Amino acid sequence: MQAVEHSFDERFQRFNVDDPIEVLGPARGIYVDKFGVIISAEVNLVVTAITPFRPQISGDQLEKLRQKKLSRMAEVRKMMRDTMVSTATSLRTLGPDEQVVVGLTFFHRPFELVQDLPGQIVMQASKRVLVDYEAGRVKEPAIQEQVY
Repeated sequence: MQAVEHSFDERFQRFNVDDPIEVLGPARGIYVDKFGVIISAEVNLVVTAITPFRPQISGDQLEKLRQKKLSRMAEVRKMMRDTMVSTATSLRTLGPDEQVVVGLTFFHRPFELVQDLPGQIVMQASKRVLVDYEAGRVKEPAIQEQVY
């Protein structure tokens, strides 16, 4: 499980070296008997430079920050799906009908404009579906997604 957690963290840390996604604490994975594996983490999609001299962002910068976060959502969803696939293929003891669940909680500062930005995304699929996708037997995996 540690390898899965580490891989998840690295995937987000490598997103963009010049403009990274901030991982707020390491990913945590747990195995639930007869259900599957759950991996969760909290991220800030855009690092904001808040200092005692600039305690918040205002005006047009708030909208730019919101747009930048929105623009990253498709790539974040892809990284979540890729994490699910790599987890399903690497955890050999996970049964084919057991689930792989990835949940991301998104950090937002109190002053941010959060319209259309999720607070959390949870994706879930069976190992069988994810392994079939990786092997090319299906074009798109049937992943359930909940957005909060």
